Amino acid sequence: MAKILRPGGALLLAALLWAMPAWAGEVREANSGRPGETMEVKSLAKRGRVTLVDFYSPYCAPCVRLAPLLAQLAQRRPDLTVQKLNINRPQVRGIDWQSPLARQYDLRSVPHFMIFDAKGRLKAEGKTAANQVFAWLKEAGLL
Repeated sequence: MAKILRPGGALLLAALLWAMPAWAGEVREANSGRPGETMEVKSLAKRGRVTLVDFYSPYCAPCVRLAPLLAQLAQRRPDLTVQKLNINRPQVRGIDWQSPLARQYDLRSVPHFMIFDAKGRLKAEGKTAANQVFAWLKEAGLL
């Protein structure tokens, strides 16, 4: 795992997650130990909370810069769960567009977001979801 961490990005996210109070929203690495493998994303939706699924690559500079902002957003919004999905297989350097996960969801750019409502229904994906995430970040004073 140490091979795919970028200085400042993932380590900062880990520090932020460790320091979060218990009442904060949740951020979790949903495919830890299985990066790049296929996954049924709908199963990640948390009942009773808005779920933001963040497809990312540790080789994506915008993804790395966005990670601590998403952690701060979750900390400020106890109704929000952020489920991060690393699209990269461990042996691949650079953004892994050919990983089973990237191919399963036909990903052509990262970060790529999916938003599920508190009842587990998909409400937004792609550009629409990204616009919502940036609106939330602005509302929270993080942008």
